[in-house]
Amino acid sequence: MSWQLKALRVFLRHAARRSLARQPDSIAARRWFERGAWLNARGRPWTGFVPDQLGQVPALWSARPATTDPVVLYFHGGGYVMGSPRTHAALAAFLTRKTGYETCLPDYRLAPEHPFPAAFDDALAVWQALVARGHDPARIVLGGDSAGGGLALALLAHLCSTRAPRPACVFAFSPFTDLTLSGVSIRTNAASEILLPVQRLEQLRQRVLQGAEASDPRISPLFGSFTKAPPVLIQVARREILRDDSLRMATHLRSFGGTVTVQEWGNLPHVWQYFHGWLPEARKALRDCADFIHQQLPPRPSHDS
Repeated sequence: MSWQLKALRVFLRHAARRSLARQPDSIAARRWFERGAWLNARGRPWTGFVPDQLGQVPALWSARPATTDPVVLYFHGGGYVMGSPRTHAALAAFLTRKTGYETCLPDYRLAPEHPFPAAFDDALAVWQALVARGHDPARIVLGGDSAGGGLALALLAHLCSTRAPRPACVFAFSPFTDLTLSGVSIRTNAASEILLPVQRLEQLRQRVLQGAEASDPRISPLFGSFTKAPPVLIQVARREILRDDSLRMATHLRSFGGTVTVQEWGNLPHVWQYFHGWLPEARKALRDCADFIHQQLPPRPSHDS
């Protein structure tokens, strides 16, 4: 275990997790998340991003790509109640550097002001807008973390079930795939979880669903259909409460004949990739993700080769 990870574990367990557990409402949680993003990124990396509007959904691009170029469509995490393109701009910029492909960060609507299915509707609208602009679906990579990883997989389930063109591949960091909260690790890993306050999950679910069915595949892709799905990469920490959301998701995808790569890491925080500015483990995970993407969409040869 690196010294950086030891220090981060102490901070997250004794400061960040307690802060999340104490936030009185979603507005306060969003402000907390935004402040933390500045610290993690050591600045404001989103200042170099390009604003856009895709299907009436605001978005930020690392740079505006040509329609012939591969792109990464990345959905930020935050439990469907917080997070934004700004909080994840540094992670997106890192992915863009490692893949060579521009990254799009949609600013999808958040609960409780915009409950389910608002986030899914926005994700689908962004996908359809990209395709309408002339982007080849087979050259689009879907990705996301936590709730955003679940959103990417929910969008994939919709594309598969409607027999629409699929993306090149999908990656998900510790995806939130089951809002029925039936994963055993939610209970067995409650003590070892470093970041997420398990006691707030039920409240989060109520804010997001507001009476909707928790097993709807648009919010819980664990119950979706994935016929002829493209390759999927899932990275998850072994002792986080959402571990079984990832492992069961992989089993479900394979039951449809899908190719799934699961990287189960050690005692790391939920979405440790977010801390790439501090953790060597995070940088390694993101490089592995870039390698996975290049297996499906090889990078263009450099002029020096």
